[in-house]
Amino acid sequence: MATTKKNKTEPPATKQNFPIVGIGASAGGLDAFKQLIAAVPENSGMAYVLVQHLDPTHESYLPEILQRVTKIPVFEITEDIHLAPDHIYTIPSNKILTSTDGVLQLTPRDKKKLNLCINTFFISLADVHREFAVGVVLSGTGSDGTLGLKAIKENGGFSFAQDKESAAYDSMPQSAVNAGVVDFILTPEKIPAQLLQITNTYKQSHVYKESKEEVPKDDEEIFKQIILLLNNRSGVDFSYYKQPTFHRRIARRIAIGNKNNLAEYLKFLRTNEVEQDALFQDVLIPVTAFFRDTKTFQNLTETIFPALFSNKSAGEPVRFWIAGCSTGEEAFSIAMCLHEFLGEKILDTKIQIFASDISRKAIGKARAAIYTKADLENISDSQLKKYFVKSNGAFEVSKVIREMCVFALHNFLKDPPFAKMDLISCRNVLIYMDTFLQKKAFSTFHYALKDEGFLLLGKSETTGASSDLFTQFGKNDKIYSKKAVPGRFIHLAAERKEESLATKEKAIIKQQATQTDFRKSAESIMISKSPASVVVNEQMDIVHIHGDISPFLQQPQGKPTHNLMKMAREGLAFELRNAIHKAKKNEKDIIKESVPIKFNGEKSLVTIDITPLTNTVDLHFLIQFEKKIIPSEKDNKKSTSQKENTEQQRNSELEKELSQTREDMRAITEDMEASNEELQSANEELQSSNEEMQSLNEELETSREEIQSTNEELIIVNQELLDKQDELNASRYYAESIVTTIRQPLIVLDKKLRIKTANVAFYKFFNAEENETEGKFFYEIQNSQWDDSLMRSMLERVLPKQERIDDFEIKLEFPSMGMRTLILNARQIINQKDREQLILLAIEDVTEKAEARAIIEASEKRFSNIFSQSLMAIAIFKGPEMLIEFANEPMIDVLGKGNGIINKPLLEAVPELIDQEFPKLLRDVYTTGVAFEGFETKATLVQNGKSVETYFNFLYQPYREVDNSITGITVLATNVGELVFAQKRIEESEREQKKLAAHLKLATDSANVGVWSLDVDSSKLEWSKIHKILWGYDVKREDLMYEDWHKLIVPEDKELAFHKIEESKLNKGIYEVDYRIKRTNDGAVVWMKSTGQYLYDEFGK
Repeated sequence: MATTKKNKTEPPATKQNFPIVGIGASAGGLDAFKQLIAAVPENSGMAYVLVQHLDPTHESYLPEILQRVTKIPVFEITEDIHLAPDHIYTIPSNKILTSTDGVLQLTPRDKKKLNLCINTFFISLADVHREFAVGVVLSGTGSDGTLGLKAIKENGGFSFAQDKESAAYDSMPQSAVNAGVVDFILTPEKIPAQLLQITNTYKQSHVYKESKEEVPKDDEEIFKQIILLLNNRSGVDFSYYKQPTFHRRIARRIAIGNKNNLAEYLKFLRTNEVEQDALFQDVLIPVTAFFRDTKTFQNLTETIFPALFSNKSAGEPVRFWIAGCSTGEEAFSIAMCLHEFLGEKILDTKIQIFASDISRKAIGKARAAIYTKADLENISDSQLKKYFVKSNGAFEVSKVIREMCVFALHNFLKDPPFAKMDLISCRNVLIYMDTFLQKKAFSTFHYALKDEGFLLLGKSETTGASSDLFTQFGKNDKIYSKKAVPGRFIHLAAERKEESLATKEKAIIKQQATQTDFRKSAESIMISKSPASVVVNEQMDIVHIHGDISPFLQQPQGKPTHNLMKMAREGLAFELRNAIHKAKKNEKDIIKESVPIKFNGEKSLVTIDITPLTNTVDLHFLIQFEKKIIPSEKDNKKSTSQKENTEQQRNSELEKELSQTREDMRAITEDMEASNEELQSANEELQSSNEEMQSLNEELETSREEIQSTNEELIIVNQELLDKQDELNASRYYAESIVTTIRQPLIVLDKKLRIKTANVAFYKFFNAEENETEGKFFYEIQNSQWDDSLMRSMLERVLPKQERIDDFEIKLEFPSMGMRTLILNARQIINQKDREQLILLAIEDVTEKAEARAIIEASEKRFSNIFSQSLMAIAIFKGPEMLIEFANEPMIDVLGKGNGIINKPLLEAVPELIDQEFPKLLRDVYTTGVAFEGFETKATLVQNGKSVETYFNFLYQPYREVDNSITGITVLATNVGELVFAQKRIEESEREQKKLAAHLKLATDSANVGVWSLDVDSSKLEWSKIHKILWGYDVKREDLMYEDWHKLIVPEDKELAFHKIEESKLNKGIYEVDYRIKRTNDGAVVWMKSTGQYLYDEFGK
């Protein structure tokens, strides 16, 4: 494999069109990194960025380590490094990494903040690279990476976590798993294979293509089928959602399910409702967080709230609607902002925050209002303390904030909207919808807002084509105010010419169901009634015809129709409408008789029988027609009286009909007036009822949960009460067993200090009998050997003062044991049966321990005296900071700082050592456990305010505890400065003497003068060559002694010569003397002139 040193050369820049895999780890992450990288193929087409918690003071060697296991180039990130596929990048120490478009940027790490470098990088990766982003969390402690994986998943990327079994430390990956933000849980070496599978799936699903490219027709048809499945399952039609985003979400599910293509996934989806729900949740893209986009909430507090409350009258409620609230973080964030803004005024303000979403799962979590620590990253410490309650390792929103919010399952695109809102927040929802749905949403929001109400959108959203409904508010480009538009109604966006696939399918299904169930209901009636009849729905459309209806109904001119009212013959439409209205209102059969109509020139009377069909999916009506022909005048054979009777009957029928018509008209008029009044307020009431029902629903749900919880608590309490007696009995037996078994003597005294009971250890240790002890006065037992003034003083404080006595030491003389040292512990106890106050006295014989302690203390004192009186400087430094625990007087004198250095860190007490070698040597001994001995080592110290240079011989010995652990260093030091300086002076003197000797030799040789020196200790002479010649000695002789000098002086001159030499010794001066010698070689007597002096060492010798 390729090996390189840390590579800091920037790789070539490349266009951003490939996946970027962010990999985060902490403790135990190195092995995981190596296993993962070793399994990555050389041509994967992906870039890998490794982020790790590093020591800011040490350089990272990760590039060199990883380069040993892979042929892929490994780079340490430098400033603004460009990403390239098939490259690996590692973060340097003491840096925070973020991603921009194809570029990695470094910023200095803030030492004051918690190092969450993995979250920081993953979130930036998700924001910039979206579906190209992949996050991997490996071994580590804490929860760093969880929020980052959540952001990646929300933006269409994939998330991985290392499995528990293979992770050296599983806190980080398990935190992400518990938060539900992980797509794959794998061992490190299996992750690269899954990454390749994802890449291939995305390519086949056109995710990596430009959005403008056309999707193949076969795939487009599959996408439509998937939309239909989701609509049937969830009731949400995704036809008008932005399709590239929808396609990417499907591709994610294909990759997670390990399916090969769209067709295979569709087959799997049809039969798997769990996967349908998972896809639905994925498509919803629940991107949310507490205080997401801080600037937005700052604008709310500084701009919107003041403007909103300036127009509020006293007692007027504040109503907000969070549309698309996801899991509730935004609703609670706005509630917290409002609570902080109002302060004490909140008690006098009615606040209603309605939060809605189409995801039942998201609403469920929002209602629970429980979040993990990772979810609360943007929450300040003060907000956490004020608005959250810790519960089972998580955090629950406080009651004051929770009660401000109402959560409802609601689709603002089709369900009736909330009304009279002061502010609507719909952030990062509309960006996933096309223009058609956006117009519909803005129309709904405009209707729901009060005049001068506010609309809050996400940072990538605008009102766009609905600018006629909203205007930008001030300089805040994502806050809009409602424009005044005549009337107050929902401005529905124009429907598209083509129906959505889901709508068509539903219509077909509904039509088939309708045809089936109304036939079943009407069949039995039609069998017994033969008149011509039709079945109509509530819209008056004919859905079934029986018999000949031509005398009563006909197709009008122009476009064919199935509408009953348009087909009714002259005079019939009004009666039909009136009768159907009554049948619907009264829910019973209505019969209209003698309704006149014309058919083929003939006048006829028709009886209409209308029957509501209530056992169908939708309400239908069976309408039967029965015709009676009015005979003509020429064919009438009856008598005049009969004719008159007929006319009278006809007139009576007409009057009756007219009266009925008037009554019907009056009823219709009243109904219309009532309907008009009702219609004016119906919509308002419906919205209000909807809100109240949602709120009531939630309150009932909360009450049910509270009642259930209370019931469970009562059951538990009841069980506890039933079992309490057994538990107390068991506890008593357990306690008695402990007291009986314990080796420490125990006795129980009553308030009069009489012995109630004692354990076996007391009787055995003190050689007492039970019958001579229990019930007796404590001070009188065993010949009153317990009657001691200190004992009395101690026991008399327990009950009156309710004082607890701990480790009270006392010495008592016992006849059988001699003097014993005892430790007494006494406390008050209560007999629960009769509330009697008692004293529990525990006795421990520590005689041997006390004697041993005394020996140890004496030994410690002896060693302390040895250390203190030692002429050698001795000190003990404890802990990695080298705290000066002990220093004897010589050490204190050497350091020159006085006794104030005790219990201070060495470098704080003696700061001049910081730049010298001693601290490093101490650390090495402390970490390695290997002693170090130094000789004549130079040290510069500040003594009495002056810098002093000296030298030490020293020994650093690790200080080990009983368990052999190193807790400090013992220092032994000797100041050898004077010796070193003396040695240097001697060496300098010798150098000077050698120099003078050379000069002297040159001079004497030139002047024919002899020179000699005498070592007074050895009597050895050193003669120059000329001196030997002058005295007649062989120049080669080296064994000349003092005797060889003075024996050649003639006897008459010896006394003078010796006198002059001794005189110079006394006055330390130079002597001069003339004397004669007798040379050895020729016996000649010659005069010598001698000049000399004594030489002394540094000690004056």
